Parts: sequence; C-alpha cells; structure tokens
Amino acid sequence: MKLNAKQLRKTKPNADGGEYIIHNALYLVLDNVLDTYNIGSLFRLADAAAVKEIILCGDTETPPSSRIHKAAVGTEEWVKWRYFSTALEAVTQLKKEWPGGIVVAIEQDPRAKMYVDMHIMLDDDLPAIVVVGHETNGVSKDVLDVADMIVEIPMFGVNKSLNVHVAASIVLYKLISFV
Repeated sequence: MKLNAKQLRKTKPNADGGEYIIHNALYLVLDNVLDTYNIGSLFRLADAAAVKEIILCGDTETPPSSRIHKAAVGTEEWVKWRYFSTALEAVTQLKKEWPGGIVVAIEQDPRAKMYVDMHIMLDDDLPAIVVVGHETNGVSKDVLDVADMIVEIPMFGVNKSLNVHVAASIVLYKLISFV
C-alpha cells in the first residue's frame, strides 16, 4: 500500500503497525536533533528507506507533536520509535540487542572517511546503526568514540555542511543500495 501525503496525514496504521513492510536492517539514531522539521523529515525518510526503528535521544522532541507531524506527514504513526536519554545509551543498548551491528556516525571528523567508501552488506545479523547529530554541534563526542565508522559527505562549495535529514538520506540510500 502506498499513500500520498494527504492520505498519510489522515490514515492510522493497521493493528499490525505496518509490520507487513519488509524492513531493512537499519536503525536511525537522532542524537539531540532539535529542529522539529528535521525530526519529521527523518521519520519520513525512515519510512521511505524502510528503517526498522528510529531512536530519539536527549533533547530530541518525541511524538505526538503537531510540528513533527507536519513534516512527517503522518509517518511518525507508521515508523517504530523509542526514546533514550542519551545517544550513547541508545547505541550501547542497540549493540547489546544486535551484537553484530555496525555503528555508523555521519559527521565531519578527522577520523571520517567518505561515505562512498562505505561498503557494508546489511542483513538481520549485521544491521547498521546510523547516528545523526545536533544541527550545530553534530554527533556527540562519546558516540563518535564508540562508532565503528564515521562517514562524511564531501562539500565542494562555501557551505561546510548539509541539513541533517539530507545527509542521512544520502548515507541510508548508500547502505540500502547493497541490499
């Protein structure tokens, strides 16, 4: 079933919560993402990329929220999510649940490699836990320190960064292109 934006805003998930969707082995962790437009856009992206779950952390606002709903066009009702007080706590818990999981932080960092050099074959035993960070401060240092991989997107203009949901889109679709 495919719904347009108007239908998504008005349609609630079935009792199965959309479990009929075959999800990719992906988790998306929002590390103190503050802008509700970004949060809603990341829910919409998570639905489009069939992410298993969004993890909201720290000061990231959680549904229900009319501001998130506006950007998410209702996908926050369909995408499974949970909340942790810190992204480090979330990543630690996900690594316990999925010991083979690879933590991929999207951040500009001296340890980062270009996202195009990321070659991960996802499956249910090897999920990717993708972490995006605060719009100004980025991914927390403690999360960067435990990440298996830090990736960045090259910037060729004067601007030094992309919007968090745009960066997440590029990396998530790179990951699922191998599925």
